[in-house]
Amino acid sequence: MLEMTSMLTDAKPGSDDTADGNDNPDASMNGDSSKRALVRPSSPPPITGFTKVLVAFAALGGFLFGYDTGVVSGAMILLRQEFNLNTLWQELVVSVTIAAAAVAALFGGKLNDVFGRKPVILLASAIFTTGAVVMSISQSKEILLVGRIIVGLGVGLASMTVPMYIAEAAPAHLRGRLVTINNLFITGGQFVASVIDGSLSYWPWGWRLMLGLGAVPSAIQLIGFIFLPESPRWLILHDRPQKAKKVLTLIYGKGSPEVGSQLEKISKSVLEQREEQQAMKGSNWVILRILQTPPVLKAVIVGCSLQMFQQLAGINTVMYYSATIIRMSGVKDNSTVIWLAAVVGFVNFLFTFVGVYLVDRLGRRILTLGSLSGVTFSHMFLGIGFLLMAINAPPVTVHNPQAGQCGTYSNCERCILQEECGFCFDVNRTGSVVNGSCLPINESSTGYSNVGRCSAAEGFVDGSGELDWSEEYCPTKFGIMALVGLIVYLMFFAPGMGPMPWTINSEIYPQWARSTGNALSSTTNWLFNLLISMTFLSLAETITRQGTFFMYAGISLAGVLFLYCLLPETKGRPLEEVINLFSKPWSPCCGEDASRSYKPLDGSSFQDEKEDQREPLLFPDDDRQSHDVAAVT
Repeated sequence: MLEMTSMLTDAKPGSDDTADGNDNPDASMNGDSSKRALVRPSSPPPITGFTKVLVAFAALGGFLFGYDTGVVSGAMILLRQEFNLNTLWQELVVSVTIAAAAVAALFGGKLNDVFGRKPVILLASAIFTTGAVVMSISQSKEILLVGRIIVGLGVGLASMTVPMYIAEAAPAHLRGRLVTINNLFITGGQFVASVIDGSLSYWPWGWRLMLGLGAVPSAIQLIGFIFLPESPRWLILHDRPQKAKKVLTLIYGKGSPEVGSQLEKISKSVLEQREEQQAMKGSNWVILRILQTPPVLKAVIVGCSLQMFQQLAGINTVMYYSATIIRMSGVKDNSTVIWLAAVVGFVNFLFTFVGVYLVDRLGRRILTLGSLSGVTFSHMFLGIGFLLMAINAPPVTVHNPQAGQCGTYSNCERCILQEECGFCFDVNRTGSVVNGSCLPINESSTGYSNVGRCSAAEGFVDGSGELDWSEEYCPTKFGIMALVGLIVYLMFFAPGMGPMPWTINSEIYPQWARSTGNALSSTTNWLFNLLISMTFLSLAETITRQGTFFMYAGISLAGVLFLYCLLPETKGRPLEEVINLFSKPWSPCCGEDASRSYKPLDGSSFQDEKEDQREPLLFPDDDRQSHDVAAVT
């Protein structure tokens, strides 16, 4: 504490510890303001090689998150056959990971506060590696479930720590782009997982390698992070300013004036927060301080709402069950289904680049609202597609007296919505579906019916003759709409609602509340992720597939209206400045205009920050020099 204070008071103008190199830092405040506005500022510091390495190794945590999300979609096709998983077990295999991640994210905030960002990321890597190995060698669905729980703990810790670590280490003018890189790694992990799924889908044991290969990137991150430093902001908060200065020097480069400037800003912010804590009678319960500090409470509400609407928009339904949705659209072959899921994953990865490019240009608010509006349209398109498939579902024309309850359904759509029933049919020379039957599924293998023409007793082998069997889809000409809908959905989701909740949450909290705020928002994400993944297949059976996507469309529209009113723009603001956006009273539709240039807000510690620290847009570059000369003469 004393060391930090002395560093603030002893900093000499023109040294490496000052905000700029002027001998008289107050001169610009006393001069002609119009002349000062015309002076060409120094360009933002370039990104260093060290920062690139730091972000790459940190973002491997996002890769693990994405890989696990993507790999389970394709692996589920093989796991269902290997362990004869019913709907409940399919949802459990997906959902226990999410539940474990929610628990880990909740406790991750305290771990980050006490031990730091680096130890938590190391712990997450070690846990994920262990879980991947357990999954790959599991001999029963129960052991598989244990492995999924272990992996979930690692993913949960990484998901709330990595964006925060990158945001605290990134230069302000690049923060949005660098934090979004984490989301690029998430979608990259999903795409790599889908390619691996497709490559290994030809062997019934391929799921073991699919799940086990996740240990490779987690082991790389574990080794690499041993040599990377702690977050400079965490170091300052824990009275280690000299170590923080060394890290900032690595980030900005030796001799950069930004090192002293950032050290001073962060230290000043930490001192103010400690004074505030003392004024609040020294409460050590961060959650109580949040409840007693209206701006921070508002930030937590917005941050948690962003994560909630990200999940209620159905993204992990699309990613966890993309192969199942494609199969629902009428694609039959396992390998074809998995490769089409890889195409979906590639679209998600490709359009995340759009978000990386636009986040520090358009801003967070425009990207978020535009993305969620497009997601609403995509859900409507998917709902209409499944509705047309239902309307045009082939009828049941061949009835089997031994079919029991399954024999009472009149068409394919009603038949396959029942977990215990499947559809047996012929395809004539013109490609039309004829002689449809609704029959009970064999209890030992979903590839056969229990009785009737498609049963093993009748010698049926799926795909080997004129008869076909389906327990998940109805053959119609509208099946392609599901694949198109998934692609359009990801084209809208990937640039905005994919990365923005994580990016915005990494920057809207003050230092003392950052770990807890990110823990609360990440836990919100995982809890609603759990809700969606646990209910999708059941909802599809209960309110139909089209009804499920229409419901998602309604939720997404509500999210657009909510965030339009309450989401401010954070682009270009220092981390220590962002919380002031929430100091104003809330009113209907009070979101900040993303096109406004940055100005320090009332009450800010940096209100006297000079305008020339950012690139002004007063004149085009070609005319700036002539205007400067004119101003001087």
